[in-house]
Amino acid sequence: MSSFKDLRIVDNFYQTSAFFPMPTMLISTIADDGSTNLGAYSLCFPYYIAGKDYYAMLLESRNSSNTAQNILKRGVCAINFIEDSKDDFREAVRLGFPGETSKEKMADCKFKLEPGQCEGTRPLVVEKAYQVFECTWDDSLEDAFEDRARVDQLEGIEPPYRNFNGITSKFGCHFILKVDKILIKEKQYEAIVTGVKASAFPRVPVDYGYRDSAYFWYTKFRRPIAVKIPAGKEADLTTVIYAADRIDPDIKFTDEACAMMTRVPRVFLKVALKGCVDWARKNNVTLITPEHMKIINDKRTKEKK
Repeated sequence: MSSFKDLRIVDNFYQTSAFFPMPTMLISTIADDGSTNLGAYSLCFPYYIAGKDYYAMLLESRNSSNTAQNILKRGVCAINFIEDSKDDFREAVRLGFPGETSKEKMADCKFKLEPGQCEGTRPLVVEKAYQVFECTWDDSLEDAFEDRARVDQLEGIEPPYRNFNGITSKFGCHFILKVDKILIKEKQYEAIVTGVKASAFPRVPVDYGYRDSAYFWYTKFRRPIAVKIPAGKEADLTTVIYAADRIDPDIKFTDEACAMMTRVPRVFLKVALKGCVDWARKNNVTLITPEHMKIINDKRTKEKK
């Protein structure tokens, strides 16, 4: 006999039929009058994470929302990640509640805004966010640029619909957002560049959505816990050296450089080695040393230069 109950799947299943942990974000866009609008969102997730010529996020929204209308019209936004604060979450709930114009909603906004770092006409970003993704909608995917002519239909949009980018249903929109810049506060920046410690993690809340037609629910941040990879899962050094010697005829690795890759899961080893070779070729390096590996592993190499 099963230990589970079979629950009916209905609209907004992630919160009406489940307990699904989500992030809390404020999406800033440009309103018709040129001012910045903030909308609260949780259905925003990484989309292209590797192997493409750019990185992207996926945002799901009502197509009648101020945020969706602004992206359809102007194609730019910023994803602002906020920390755990009951007052800030209360303000996010207010900003996310439908029915108000941008002007009405932003008149009493408690979040201070500042310019981002992308060139051109862009929305402002939330000053107290711990990180911000400045983004551009890739409307070339699925010919979603055609949906720019279908704005201001706030009572629902009739077919045809896109599958994954643009207007996807009578009331829904999906946006594939190219990440143009990642802005991050000093404390988190240093943690990523020099090594992450528990104390450096931002106090990220977990949102569980709107329930019982009365409340939005979220949990307060708790200190993160580090768990080592299981014993025996690290690649043997000889295995790494064997693979490194055969990855490219012109570019080689020292044994010490190979030792720095023993923690790479075996399934990703070839891809990781190829990434190192690609870097070496671009930088005219024929023998990859531990010093080179540190540069390759540094997520902010260009800034450190």
